[in-house]
Amino acid sequence: MEYRQLGASGLKVPALSFGAGTFGGAGPLFGAWGNTDAREARRLVDISLDAGITMFDTADVYSAGASEDVLGQAVKGRRDQVLLSTKTSLPMGDGPGDAGSSRSRLIRATEDALRRLGTDRIDLFQLHAFDAGTPVDEVLSTLDQLVRSGKIRYVGVSNFSGWQLMKSLATAERHGYPRYAAHQVYYSLAGRDYEWELLPLGLDQGVGAMVWSPLGWGRLTGKVRRGRPLPEGSRLHRTADFGPPVDDDHLFRVVDALDEIAAETGKTVPQVAINWLLRRPTVSSVIIGARNEEQLRQNIGAVGWQLAPEQVARLDAASAKVAPYPYFPYERQEGFARLNPSPLAHG
Repeated sequence: MEYRQLGASGLKVPALSFGAGTFGGAGPLFGAWGNTDAREARRLVDISLDAGITMFDTADVYSAGASEDVLGQAVKGRRDQVLLSTKTSLPMGDGPGDAGSSRSRLIRATEDALRRLGTDRIDLFQLHAFDAGTPVDEVLSTLDQLVRSGKIRYVGVSNFSGWQLMKSLATAERHGYPRYAAHQVYYSLAGRDYEWELLPLGLDQGVGAMVWSPLGWGRLTGKVRRGRPLPEGSRLHRTADFGPPVDDDHLFRVVDALDEIAAETGKTVPQVAINWLLRRPTVSSVIIGARNEEQLRQNIGAVGWQLAPEQVARLDAASAKVAPYPYFPYERQEGFARLNPSPLAHG
């Protein structure tokens, strides 16, 4: 397993991390993802550690805390061998203090996560969404307090826009608060919007990407095909509306290219899709999920080899879209491009 710096921080993380969204299995969304119990989870953790996957990512909102609880049981007795990453900010109830990133919510969420995970510290603590109702200074000063207390080690965010992340980084620099080392983002061959603003921001500011849903919300598994109904057991029957939107013509153009390159390399479609991501600028770790041992072992097979440059170029072309304003001039007009070379040209 390759290990990489998490952004500009001193934390080294594996190129692949394990996403524990399938642990617990409660509610309409997470119940469809999976219902892995503690015994099964321990087996998946065993396989991950054997492959060098040492980072495990979860969130309080995953199955209303059950994912954190199951993950804690699965790593019990080997806490020093793993990195634990969790998230908070999304609603955990209907009360006024059950959502957001206020000081009281962050402190309570940290204590709850420590208890459920059965640990005395969280290696990476992330805000799951931007809270427009809480001042950025309050958020960061609270995280600073939690870092100084030793309860969390590094901080990050997830699903922030460019201005939200940049405002937070500027505030952290101004007051000497911990800077966000990670941005957990949606990025895949089915959806490359991350590249328009957040990728250049990450390069400029030293924020590493932790990629969620690298298989396009289950659409790049090799089982979703043009002109065919969704497979009977696909979770997309119940979860499609929760995930990122996708244009079918675009999706199947990508799938066709993946099929060709999978045949050339002897790899599976998911392995090719994940390997493409591992070569992208700013990507520190790709979070893989698995409902069973077979899926996990297949995803682990995405590392240890590289696509040829010509194969990468074909995947780039198949998945490309015209960027929205104000980004498209920098891609399509020579004068703009000279002043702002694409970071992907050096990826």
